[in-house]
Amino acid sequence: MNIGQAARATGVSAKMIRWYEQQGLVPAATRSESNYRHYSEGDLHRLRFIRRARDLGFSIKQIAELLALWNDRGRASADVKALALGHAAALRQRILELEEMVQSLGHLAEHCQGDDRPECPILERLAAPVAA
Repeated sequence: MNIGQAARATGVSAKMIRWYEQQGLVPAATRSESNYRHYSEGDLHRLRFIRRARDLGFSIKQIAELLALWNDRGRASADVKALALGHAAALRQRILELEEMVQSLGHLAEHCQGDDRPECPILERLAAPVAA
């Protein structure tokens, strides 16, 4: 399969396939005489794995770790579980931070008149010095 076909088959754009290759997540594709990339079923399987991991919010570093664990048939599933649980905890923390941001923005918006006057508590708050 060429890169366009691989992109359609996996849902990973050709640009991202090339980038994953540069990052070492996908081995360099074999090349035709005209220098076109060719991908095997194994490459497609790996790209689908990467896409699913990205959909779950794993970082490139974490995906590299997951791929190493996936390829290591002697691995302990506890290692995979620990990585997944650590990621879930980080996501929960990020959710809390985002909820705090939503509350802060909502509070600021409530105090903004939203009219033709130039006074705006949102901009004032953003421009205010950071408390130590």
